[in-house]
Amino acid sequence: MTSRILRLSDGASVGLIEAGPQDRAGEPLLLIHGVGLNARAWAPQIAALAQTHRVLAVDMPGHGSSSPLPEGAALPGYVDWAARVILALNTGTVNVAGHSMGALIATGLAADYPELVRRVAVLNAVHRRTAEARAAVMARAQAMAEGVFDPTAPLDRWFTRGATDAAPRAQVARWLAEVDPKGYAAAYRAFATGDETYADRWDAITCPALVLTADGDPNSTPDMTRLMAATAPRGRAVVIDGHRHMVNLTAPDRVTQALRDWLATPLLADCEGMRA
Repeated sequence: MTSRILRLSDGASVGLIEAGPQDRAGEPLLLIHGVGLNARAWAPQIAALAQTHRVLAVDMPGHGSSSPLPEGAALPGYVDWAARVILALNTGTVNVAGHSMGALIATGLAADYPELVRRVAVLNAVHRRTAEARAAVMARAQAMAEGVFDPTAPLDRWFTRGATDAAPRAQVARWLAEVDPKGYAAAYRAFATGDETYADRWDAITCPALVLTADGDPNSTPDMTRLMAATAPRGRAVVIDGHRHMVNLTAPDRVTQALRDWLATPLLADCEGMRA
């Protein structure tokens, strides 16, 4: 496993963790984390899936070692950024998995850049929030823009208070303390306004699509997950019981197995795009 900086054509930097086979023996797997975190949030999946795949975990713009996007960038700007990352990696088409905000980016990639995507997996994604949930997330985005942030609030939404969540909760708390406040606020605003952006595009995403959440996630609900999966022609829903938003860290084996099953799903001709 190595960490390096990838340079895009405009000179922007992208923090990257790379692991697994570097030749054609391992299909590329791009991992995109959620708001406030960094590529290390995929640590259990990187370690496990690098045995069979070339794993490429990136820092989202304004997070970790990645340059921010221009001020005011909305979700499509983050999607365009991810497409430029894939092209800069020069791997051909990729399997892409995203968590939370990363899941919205992954959805946008599959919708706007199907020629770059083999399979898509979205973990703990939001889809058509209720009016009440939208008001709450917009209020949080506005508070962040004004420099007000309570670091315990997301932790209480993302984890239980049980002993089994204690270690990942502490690790995520450290990552939240490290993130650049401006990068966090910018990405959170794109996240807060992005749940409708690609909501009508799921029926056109023809590649194998895994849609996964936890039954205790109050914002990425099982109903959202099942609706997205049912709308996608080759969608599959997985709901993991007894966990919340950071399920890839609190139930890593179950999430990794779901990703393994997804990565083993055969491709159809119209899903192969520019496959190398």
